[in-house]
Amino acid sequence: MPDKNTALVQGTLDMLILKTLALEPMHAHGIGLRIEQISKGVFQVNPGSLFPAFKRLERAGWLDSEWRATENNRRAKYYVLTASGRKQLKSETRDWKTQSVAIARILEA
Repeated sequence: MPDKNTALVQGTLDMLILKTLALEPMHAHGIGLRIEQISKGVFQVNPGSLFPAFKRLERAGWLDSEWRATENNRRAKYYVLTASGRKQLKSETRDWKTQSVAIARILEA
C-alpha cells in the first residue's frame, strides 16, 4: 500500500467512473471503493466529488441511473453506462494514452 494518497489528475474522474461502470452497474459507494481498490489505495474519491460528476455524466447522456436494492437490502441509486458513454470512454481512453506517452517522453528527455 502506498505511503500517501494522490489527487486525481484534473479531468480524469469522469473517465475513471465511466471505466468502472463499463464492468457493471454500480452505486456511488461501490464506484468509489472500486476506484480505490484498483488503484491500490492511490486514489480515494470522496462523495463530494462523485455526486457532481454523476450529475454531469447523466446530463451528457453518458450514464443512466435507477433505484435498486443493494446487497444489504438498502435502496441505492445504481449508475449504468449508456452506449454514448461507452463511446466517450473509448475516446477519453485513447486521448489519455496519447497524452501519457507524450508526458513520459518529456520526463525522460
